[in-house]
Order: sequence, then C-alpha cells, then structure tokens
Amino acid sequence: MGRSYFHLHLVSDSTGETLITVARAVVAQYEGIAAIEHVYPLVRSPTQLDRVLSEIEAAPGIVLYTLVERDLASRLEEVCRNSGSPYLSVLEPVHTLLQSYLGAASTARPGAQHMLNAEYFKRIDAMNFTLLHDDGHLPQDLDDADVILVGVSRTSKTPTAIYLAHRGMKTANIPLVPGVPPPQVLESTRRALIVGLVATPERIIQIRQNRLLSLKADDDTSYVDRDAVAEEIAASRRLFARHNWPMIDVTRRSIEETAAAILDLYRDHRLRFIAE
Repeated sequence: MGRSYFHLHLVSDSTGETLITVARAVVAQYEGIAAIEHVYPLVRSPTQLDRVLSEIEAAPGIVLYTLVERDLASRLEEVCRNSGSPYLSVLEPVHTLLQSYLGAASTARPGAQHMLNAEYFKRIDAMNFTLLHDDGHLPQDLDDADVILVGVSRTSKTPTAIYLAHRGMKTANIPLVPGVPPPQVLESTRRALIVGLVATPERIIQIRQNRLLSLKADDDTSYVDRDAVAEEIAASRRLFARHNWPMIDVTRRSIEETAAAILDLYRDHRLRFIAE
C-alpha cells in the first residue's frame, strides 16, 4: 500500500512552534499517512492573512490555527467553510477550560509566550552557558551548572544539552575518554545534577562509523572496535555506579525523551538540594 497525503495548514500569529508540535504528534499516530505541511507564522494583519487564505483555497485540507485576534480568526474560518476545509482553533479548548475554572477572561496578546520577560532571558543565559561548556570546556565552572551530562563519545550529550538549555537549564557535558580521568570537580560539585548517558556498543559503533565516514577518516581504530567500545561503556557504567549518579540508556530514546527523563530527575534533585 502506498502512502497517502493530505494538506495540513498551520496558521499562527506567533512562531508556530505550538502548532507544529501538536500537529506532528497527532499525525505520527496514523501509519501510512503523511501531511504536506503549509506553515504560516506571524500572521497578525489582514494583508498577511490574505496570502494564507489564497493558499488554503488553492490546496484545501485540514487547517489548525492559533489566532487570538477574533477578526482574523473569523475570516479564516469563513474561507475554510467555503473551501470545505475542516478547521480547529488549537488554543480555544484550553482557553475555554481556563476561563471556566478561573472565572476570568483572557487578553488577546499574539505571541505572549515569547515576550522578553525574565523566563526568556533565563533561556538565553542557559543557552550561552551550555555552548561555552560543551565537550568538557571550562570545567572549573561546572558547579554553576544545573545539569552535567557525562558519557562516552556519541551518547547524544551535546544535542541533549542544547535541548535542555532551550528549557532554561544551564547544562554542561563531559566526554569520557579512555585513559583520561574526568575533571576532579565532578567529585565535589553538589549543586548540579550529574547524569550518566550510556548506549549499547552496537549503537555507539554505528554512530561513530557514520561520523568517521562523514570525515572521510580511517575506521581501522579502537574508536569503532567492538571490544574497545564495550569496555568504554562498561567503565562508564562503573563510574556512574561508584558515584551513585543516575544513568539513562539513550539507545532507543529520542533527544526529547532523554531530556524529559532528566528534567524529572532534576526536580527530585532540587528538592533534596533545598532540603539539605
């Protein structure tokens, strides 16, 4: 059976990240069906909406939107009805629930979640810290981190750290290199949550071979030797167990899943840290 396709129009008065995340999470549940995405961010004026409406009329499909300006939303809904395109305001059910519970009306503020507030600058600060402390750099600052990721090469430390930084977590990552002891400061840091990342030797070798191939480097090296890689991982496990650091196997986890598990661990870590 061939894959079937449909047009999916995502209309937002902000960056569109909310819509994209929700839409892809739902579409992924339908095997053999793929969406042709049309993403329209920062739609905040009638002129900007005109282009969106013409594209919906040219390629009818499902329309999801987050437009807080009622006039724009009404025009969009009218065109959807006329073109036979099902439509849904993704935020409306949540607004309705909150209004019912809180007994208060919302204020229409496009992109309010991306305002330059304290939370925004916290994320920027976390990203700067994380980039400066990638791959073992500036180990003397590790006690300023919220999270420290430790693991052998190719255990997704850097992308996981960057994802956590986007969530406002100052994240450093330390590579474990055979024959090179980890930074001594790891022994004394108390504020940061230290998490060990591991994977199966087969997975590590596969990623490392692809890395060497992209660099056009010789793969006749212990870097991809099965026994050597297995010993690297075993040594990392022993290190984590010796220090009682929580350990996450990333073999079959996405970056998002790994980060979610770390955030859960961090909440417990902070509670213990405050209690002390």
